Amino acid sequence: MAKDVKPTRKNLMQIEDRIELSERGHDTLEKKRDGLIMEFMDILDQAQDVREDLDDSYDRAQRAINMARAMEGDVAVRGAAAALKEHPELTTQSKNIMGVVVPQIESSKVRKSLDERGYGVMGTSARIDEAAEAYEELLENIILAAEVETAMKKMLEEIETTKRRVNALEFKLLPDLYDNQEYIEQKLEEQEREEIFRMKKIKAKKEEEEDALAAEEEAEEEPEAVTAGD
Repeated sequence: MAKDVKPTRKNLMQIEDRIELSERGHDTLEKKRDGLIMEFMDILDQAQDVREDLDDSYDRAQRAINMARAMEGDVAVRGAAAALKEHPELTTQSKNIMGVVVPQIESSKVRKSLDERGYGVMGTSARIDEAAEAYEELLENIILAAEVETAMKKMLEEIETTKRRVNALEFKLLPDLYDNQEYIEQKLEEQEREEIFRMKKIKAKKEEEEDALAAEEEAEEEPEAVTAGD
């Protein structure tokens, strides 16, 4: 690549400007990458807690629904589920984490009181209430898990993108620019040495010509001096 660059001072100044800009960009991207990794680790810890809560709530919900089916029968359980009038509502917003837009999921009407669930209190038992409550908790954990997992995925994608940009600067662009800088500096030094050598030769030749001319003038003056003496 260096051989494709003309060794001029203008190009050298342009390359030096690009090096300075690229080095600043490299430092900025490194800081961003490190910051993203720290944020990702925090989200990862949160995700692990959410997964554990999700697993626990799923197990509780399964136990509760199995108990309700065993005690009340499938017909009663399905009837209670079908009586639900108001379904959970979800709204999505977004927040910015170091330039990465991640979702925030807001939920409503997930947790319900006994009278909000739609089925008659007199026609059901506490087993169905416990199953309903367990599944409401499970749904809340699913929503939270979806938010955290999506944020973690987006953060990981941004980390990989930033790492690729850092590596491109560190291992490709900057080395090429340094090579170009060194190549031009060497060529300019060679040109400068050649110019100095050429100027010395011109000066030496000029001095020789001046000495020769002075010798000729001196030689011409000597016969005239001899004639005058006679």
